[in-house]
Amino acid sequence: MQLTGIHHLTAITADAPGNRRFYTDTLGLRLVKKTVNQDDTSAYHLFYADGLAQPGTDLTFFDWPAARERRGTHSISRTGLRIARDSFDFWAGRLGDAGLTRGEIATLDGRASLDFEDPEGQRFRLTEDAPGVAAAPWAKSPVPAQHQIHGLGPITISVPDLAPTDMVLTHVMAMRKVRDYASPDGQGTVHVYEMSEGGPSAELHVAVQPGLPVARQGAGGVHHVAFRVPDKPTIHAWAERLNQMRVPSSGEVERYYFRSLYFREPGGNLFEIATDEPGFAVDEPLETLGESLSLPPFLEGRRAQIEAGLRPLD
Repeated sequence: MQLTGIHHLTAITADAPGNRRFYTDTLGLRLVKKTVNQDDTSAYHLFYADGLAQPGTDLTFFDWPAARERRGTHSISRTGLRIARDSFDFWAGRLGDAGLTRGEIATLDGRASLDFEDPEGQRFRLTEDAPGVAAAPWAKSPVPAQHQIHGLGPITISVPDLAPTDMVLTHVMAMRKVRDYASPDGQGTVHVYEMSEGGPSAELHVAVQPGLPVARQGAGGVHHVAFRVPDKPTIHAWAERLNQMRVPSSGEVERYYFRSLYFREPGGNLFEIATDEPGFAVDEPLETLGESLSLPPFLEGRRAQIEAGLRPLD
């Protein structure tokens, strides 16, 4: 029983229209699902992904009127996005032309990388993808197909103490600790854990940073990261595993597009395990994903009320 990689990452935006413009027009991602936070239907939940809306490519946002994130430890601190090895010059130019805060192309943990921030300050790292990865470009993207973002990974979390987090990652979640490297900001050591066959799409990087203040979640910050399992029987097994190991969890939650299970690791970061099935085409054609407001069946009866409470995205 193994996690197979990163499933999705959910962050917070206080500007849903601006968020949509940036992630589709600048980053060239496809809006594959426009829905609402199922626990707070006053807020959009926007999902961006590759051309086929595949698990492992989903970058999602809750639209909440929050103040900016206060950076620190006890946080999911940097979001990795995988690109082709020969795409870094293209992206350095594109991000610079957009006036974004960005670093320089560098080698980190043996891979080419480029750090940048979105307009609300969320921290990203473009990372060289593994050779031979089959990307699924979006035909309508403003970014040329060969330079489009392949998907998520690695994801970096910050904790003040490695030992308790390591215990959960290795003994509960069956990840393997494979190497470490110095944090590029000079604040601590980063330890690399991998799932399944490994590679940048299946790595969690843990930065140990006891000297940082405690983060406060907000706009530009990350809410949670989700890890992949194939189907419902597997998530049933994970729910039982967490219960047997006495790890407090949400129990299984039906999200309609996938089935989820939530818990916090000892460093305070919210983790989710999510199924690949059934996917975003369960309620609308693949060709028109994200073009209208989608609601799961248990919210469909409240559509008029929900739509009235949402501001236009355009």
